[in-house]
Formats: sequence, C-alpha cells, structure tokens
Amino acid sequence: MKKILLVDDSEQDRMLYKRYLSKHADCATFQTYEAGSGEEALAQFQALRPDCVLLDYNLLDTDGLTLLKELRDLAPADSLCVVMITGGGNERLAVNALNGGALDYLVKQQFDKELLCKTVMHAIEKNEWRQGVARHHQELQEVNQQLRASVESLTEARQQINHQNKLLTLTNQELATTNQELARTNADLDNFVYAASHDLRQPVHNLRGLFEELHRTATVNDPDAAQIWQLLDDSLRALTTTITDLSDVVQVARQSGTLIAEPVRVAELANQVLQTLRPQLQAAQADVQTDFSALPELTYVRSNLRTILLNLLANSLKYRHPERPARVQVCTYLAAGQPVLEVSDNGLGMNMQVHGKELFQLFRRFHPQASSGTGVGLFLVNRLVQSQNGHIEVDSRVGEGTTFRVYLQAVAPAKPSGEKNAPQHTAVDHL
Repeated sequence: MKKILLVDDSEQDRMLYKRYLSKHADCATFQTYEAGSGEEALAQFQALRPDCVLLDYNLLDTDGLTLLKELRDLAPADSLCVVMITGGGNERLAVNALNGGALDYLVKQQFDKELLCKTVMHAIEKNEWRQGVARHHQELQEVNQQLRASVESLTEARQQINHQNKLLTLTNQELATTNQELARTNADLDNFVYAASHDLRQPVHNLRGLFEELHRTATVNDPDAAQIWQLLDDSLRALTTTITDLSDVVQVARQSGTLIAEPVRVAELANQVLQTLRPQLQAAQADVQTDFSALPELTYVRSNLRTILLNLLANSLKYRHPERPARVQVCTYLAAGQPVLEVSDNGLGMNMQVHGKELFQLFRRFHPQASSGTGVGLFLVNRLVQSQNGHIEVDSRVGEGTTFRVYLQAVAPAKPSGEKNAPQHTAVDHL
C-alpha cells in the first residue's frame, strides 16, 4: 500500500486532496498522512518514508523550495518523490521546483481528482523506475569491478603462465641436452661392454685351455684337490657364460634399430625354439602345450621374437618345480587390438611383492639354488619388448607357477583369425 504525505498549511486543501485521492479508483488504496507545517513534514517524512509527498509551496514556517531541499538531505540520492503544488500558475516557481528535485508540479485551483491521481501515480512510477535504474547501474558497476578484478587476475595468471612456459622451455632444452648426453653415454657404455666382452673371450679361452692342460698333467698331493679343481672349473664356466651373455645383450641393443619387422608364423617359430631346447625339455620331462589359433601370425622382428620366446621357455624349464613334471602353456591373442604372447608354467613361482621391482634388472636371480645362470635372460627380453614400445605383465605365486604376458607393439596391423579376451588376473607392470 502506497503512503502519501500531504504537506499544506490549509486544512481544507488537505481534506480536498484526500477526497480526490479516495474517490479515484486507482488511488483509493493509497494511505494518506498530513502535515500542516515544514517542521511537522520533516518529522513525518523521517518516520513514514512516504512513497510520494504532495508539497504546497506556501507554508507558515517555511516555503516549499526550502523544505524540498531539506527533504532531499534526508532521502537517499535519486529516491525522493515530490509533487510541488504552486499557486497562481507561477511557471518560474514550477521550474525551480523541478530543478530542485521535484518530479512534477500542479497549480492550485486548476486540477481535479483525475489529474491529481494521474500526477501522483506517474511521479511514483517515475521514482520507482529511477530507483530501479540506479540499482541496475550499481549492479553494473559491481559487475564491472568484478570483471576488472578478473581481467587483472587473468593478466597476472597469463604472465605467470608465460613465465612458467619460459622456464619449461629452458628445462626442456636442458633435458634434451641431458638426453643427448645420456644417449651418447649409453652408446659408449654399450660399445665398451661389447668390446670388453669380445676382447675377453680369447683370454678366457686360453685360461680354459691352460686349466685343462694343468688338470691333465699336474699332480697335486692334497685331499681337497678334486674339490678345488671343480671350483676352478665352475668359475671358468661362469666367467665364460657372463661374458657371452653380456656380448649378446649389447649386440641385440646395437642391432635393434637396424632390424626390419616381417610377418612371422608363430607356430613355425615356436617349433624352431622347441627344437633348440630339446635337451632341456627332455631333462625336465616337460609338457609344452601351444595354441596360436587366436593369432597365428604377427608382424615383428623375427630374431627378436625368437629371443623373447626362447628365453621365456628356458626360464620356465630352469625354474621348474622339483616335485612335479614341468608343464608350460604358450599362446598368442589380441588384447584391445594389441598382440600378446603368453607363457605360463607350473614352476617355483616367486613373491611379486618382494621381487617384482627387481624382476627385469640385470644379473638378478631369485632361485639360485634351482639352476645356474647369470640373470640376463629376463633383462634381455624386457629390453627387446621395450624397444618396440611394448610392455610385460607378470602374475606369479610361490610354489604354483608364473605367467608372463608380453604385449608386443606390432609395426603393421596383423590379420588374426580371431580375437579372444585376455585371462582375468592380477598383473604387475614392470615397465
């Protein structure tokens, strides 16, 4: 309900204005209040905060323009709604009233209830519109301030990003330089190991010949002579094997970038590997089952694939369980479009939580009591697989066996006769 304050020192005029407003349908709901002097008007205004003030210019204790100024001091900026009522049609007074903050004016004796109601309603609507504009303007200012703050934050963030990019660029350059140095160092180390292992072969061969000649001709009067001769023989054999394995590892690394991938029939390659391992298979009474129906052919470097399969099978035979015949299963299939070579056995197995991180390190052995060796085989397999952007997953349990899943990176799409899902298992990724 709108509140209207009537300020006039004439009680009759105030009654007339109230009557006019109450008789008009659009203004009948207005709640009117009265003030007969400027002092009373100020008190009523502060107490009521009316929606509109009908202000007569001629008052006993002041004039309308002075009171208008005082009301403006009490009201928030651009929120005062005043309609000035002048006498005698004084246009100059009306202009001064409008310039002083009044929203409209009326001339006494020249308006009826229709004009009075329309003027008051128009003044109230104009004041509400003006306040709405002021609120929107304030909101826009706040939004602009927020946008300026955001722009400043973005500018600062952009500067920080540019600074970080410069640091990253410098870091990348340093890493590139370091990588080049590491590549040169690795190449130098490979060349050194290859040269050293190659150059050591002949001296070791000479030592072997001298040892055999000494063992054949020398007479040693010592009860432990047989054991000493055996220890010397074992040491020479271990030294020869280590030098040979090192040479093989480096030679494979030196050739990996020059070998060309080709379509390989996995069954034919597996048969060749099994023929090579025939003595070990017979000694272990091993049963090797193969299934290449899901992926009979894949594109890979033939010699690398042969080395991978040979070492995995040899590993299964070396670490077979002493209480049961060795059983090995070999298969190939596709997993998410990537060819997989799987070799599973029922051998000794290993604790992956303890040894998993060391499985593919050079010269690491986890069952030295079971078989002789240098621990180079799995290192070599992992290196060959990584060189083609592949990886190896291992599932193993102590006393039950081990499964190697070699995810090969095919150079060209293979054409398998079918695809099967990889077995469900808990895998350990060692790359």
